[in-house]
Amino acid sequence: MVLDKRPFGTQEDVYREGYEWMHHSVAPKVHADQNFRVTIGGPDCTRPYSASVFNISAMSFGALSPNAVRALNAGAKKGGFAHDTGEGGVSPYHRENGGDLIWEIGSGYFGCRNHDGSFNPEEFARVAGDDQIKMVELKSARAPARAWRGAAGGEGLRRDIEDPGGLDGRGLYLAGVTPGVFDAAGNDGLHRRDAPAVRRQAGRVQALHRASLGIPGDLQGDDPDRNLSDFIVVDGNEGGTGAAPLEFMDHLGMPMREGVNFVHNALVGINARDRIRVGRAARSPPLSTWPAPWRSGPTGCNSARGFMFSLGCIQSLSCHTDRCPTGVTTQDPSRNRALVVPHKTERVYNYHHATLHALAELLAAAGLDHPQTSGRFISRNARSTTEVRTFAQLYPSLRPGELIDGTSDPRFREAWAMARAETFSMVG
Repeated sequence: MVLDKRPFGTQEDVYREGYEWMHHSVAPKVHADQNFRVTIGGPDCTRPYSASVFNISAMSFGALSPNAVRALNAGAKKGGFAHDTGEGGVSPYHRENGGDLIWEIGSGYFGCRNHDGSFNPEEFARVAGDDQIKMVELKSARAPARAWRGAAGGEGLRRDIEDPGGLDGRGLYLAGVTPGVFDAAGNDGLHRRDAPAVRRQAGRVQALHRASLGIPGDLQGDDPDRNLSDFIVVDGNEGGTGAAPLEFMDHLGMPMREGVNFVHNALVGINARDRIRVGRAARSPPLSTWPAPWRSGPTGCNSARGFMFSLGCIQSLSCHTDRCPTGVTTQDPSRNRALVVPHKTERVYNYHHATLHALAELLAAAGLDHPQTSGRFISRNARSTTEVRTFAQLYPSLRPGELIDGTSDPRFREAWAMARAETFSMVG
């Protein structure tokens, strides 16, 4: 809540390549409510969730300190937004303050696993049945073990989701085990409604993305029990953990906008986009262009780095050493005490509140009511000092059903031809 005003105009080079801006409107809006929400979960979902459009992205306890987790969840509770647990499980520190949780489950099944690494349905049902957990998110990844994750130190992790069918089956099984829990899972999930054409093609989209789009299905047959996800979260390669290999950070994965646009078009191409919410995970929201790509994809934004800054992160680049000087990314009790939970709770809340306030002001100036109503035509990108393009031109959309009908778009034609429901690997 420091002063955000600056004199003497912008310090940006507005003629540089890549500069972006929004068009303002001569008929601006007045927003009485700046607490933008999105409902996740369709008519067959037993407990749909009204989510803020801005939430805390996945960060596990272990990567973050106990006090960091406490402050994030307390801030989420006060501000009415969601806190993603990360794949490390629901720790006691997530539960202390009662903030809304998105329980992320990776291939290690931390928090719902047997000692041999297999999935434990009874433990999953017990944990997921807690009203504090609003959504369940499936992810294929690995993380260190902790006691409440149900894994002793040194135990190996195993991966039992090797193909779209396995991912599909795990998501359907989770919903069946806990029918009262919100039937959704990012990177996999459930929806008890579908169309035969979508079911036949959805597995190909999964394979097309190669990173678990979360659209279960089969190329053959019309199994009525096959379902669609309620939501998918796309994480770009701009972010990442505090201790990733250099090659991975710099050269592996797709940038967030490209990934969101790809997922959006894959869903549009099989007539499934209107059934699935798509969120994006970003380092911190670039508010000047945050609304711009929304019509082409995201219905919400998750941020990890921005909320770390609100906790006091000074980018000391010591995340991987257990010697974080501000107590954010350390398990050292003496260093963890540097993070004072009541004070940081207010900063977490303020960061969320001020971000949505700034977003509301931008939308109002552009004549828009809600982030979801923003189109790709209001924002511009300078391709050079003399060439400007709209986001609609930069990110053209497929027609509904175009993948099923047969697309000539070179961005998808070859990849669609190589995709198979029975494997995540491309088949040349």
